[in-house]
Amino acid sequence: MQLIWLRSDLRLHDNTALSAAAARGPTVAVYLLSPEQWLEHDDAPCKVDFWLRNLRELSLALAQLNIPLLIRNAPRWDDAPAVLLDVCQQLQIDAVYLNEEYGINESRRDAAVVETLNAEGIEVRRYLDQLLFKPGSVLTKTGTYFQVFSQFRKVCYERLHRSLPSLVSTPMAQAPLNIASDTIPTRIEGFATPTESLRALWPAGEAEARRRLDTFADTQIDYYQSERDFPAKPGTSQLSAYLAAGVISPRQCLHAALQSNQGEFESGKVGAVTWINELLWREFYKHILVGYPRVSRHRAFRPETEALAWRDAPEELTAWQEARTGLPIIDAAMRQLLETGWMHNRLRMVVAMFLTKNLLIDWREGERFFMRHLIDGDLAANNGGWQWSSSTGTDSAPYFRIFNPLSQSEKFDAEGLFIKHWLPQLAGLNKKEVHNPAQLGGLFSVAHYPVPIVNLGMSRERALAAFKNLPSRQSAGDDHE
Repeated sequence: MQLIWLRSDLRLHDNTALSAAAARGPTVAVYLLSPEQWLEHDDAPCKVDFWLRNLRELSLALAQLNIPLLIRNAPRWDDAPAVLLDVCQQLQIDAVYLNEEYGINESRRDAAVVETLNAEGIEVRRYLDQLLFKPGSVLTKTGTYFQVFSQFRKVCYERLHRSLPSLVSTPMAQAPLNIASDTIPTRIEGFATPTESLRALWPAGEAEARRRLDTFADTQIDYYQSERDFPAKPGTSQLSAYLAAGVISPRQCLHAALQSNQGEFESGKVGAVTWINELLWREFYKHILVGYPRVSRHRAFRPETEALAWRDAPEELTAWQEARTGLPIIDAAMRQLLETGWMHNRLRMVVAMFLTKNLLIDWREGERFFMRHLIDGDLAANNGGWQWSSSTGTDSAPYFRIFNPLSQSEKFDAEGLFIKHWLPQLAGLNKKEVHNPAQLGGLFSVAHYPVPIVNLGMSRERALAAFKNLPSRQSAGDDHE
């Protein structure tokens, strides 16, 4: 009998480990609830709820194939080896199948599981699944992990031209087993239940993920490059939460994009090419996690930036977190995050740069806050994005490139539609005034809308000075730690 240990791969279709297990013989699935670990990792309540909702959908789909889904408690990942061994011994399991996960704690957990099970004669089979390329297989000519995305992408393109990762087969129904599936809990202690309005934005299940992918590939991908930066437009795929939980695979996304673009990666429709690049950005940051373990430990990718003199400014941090900065584009973006569990990608960069440059607050504060609220929270992508914005990361924005939130607002929300949606108290302003109500001085008093908490020009100079004064400006080198 085979055991498939489900983690961030909550789907039936194109699931490498599940397909391999079912091909070998009778299969049982297990999912471990690890609330203490999730709290330690700052997983958002809406994300944990999304996992549970997707597990319920997956349990129904597995039941159609007579594959029972067991739920076990392993409060911390340290508990996983003993809990899995217990399941294996109860069910006389020959082999455990799992899809690889990345990050330092994930790697340690899986190594401990392999050691414990192997010692009892139980085989563990691990598969590449949430990535197109195995970390360590896309390297520079000197055998190191890439630090610059454009160079990484070039090698990925060459590899994809040679061989495209294929979709794996969906398991067939197996003979019924005399094992009952467990009930999926509706909530987990320590994680608040999200609002129904938030849940309604993110329906669970593979059918919904596939519907979004098909709709995007059929009708939206052509406009992706031109519309993805405008938060008031439906320019993005809205698939990130499904990718993060593994409800859809990057291979399924890649195949859909290629199909819409006559099989081309680098030519043809610019929208499809741009979106494939976004899939590769996701890939790049996961490879960084493996190649440079310090980023899993809340450390800057560029070690010299650890010496930055970040400000301790709790009131300003709270104003940012609560959407009270007095800068409409920042507050509207934060309001979107708080109410929907998601933020438009352009705005993630704008609010991150505002926190780390204009307020000169440590990027780790922002990274943590995002993880605690994002339904698509993913360590690699979230850390990569925050370190890019704060100029501490790979391929990062040069420290002197500091987005001005007002010009970003005027450029990407010219009519103020996004701002007015999330900050209805500003709805009475015209499209010129709405970006910066403070410039109206005493002529206009917006009900309960604050004045800006920072002077953009002066704070920009303060950030430039802080970066210029770093002891050393050499690159991070090839320190793998």
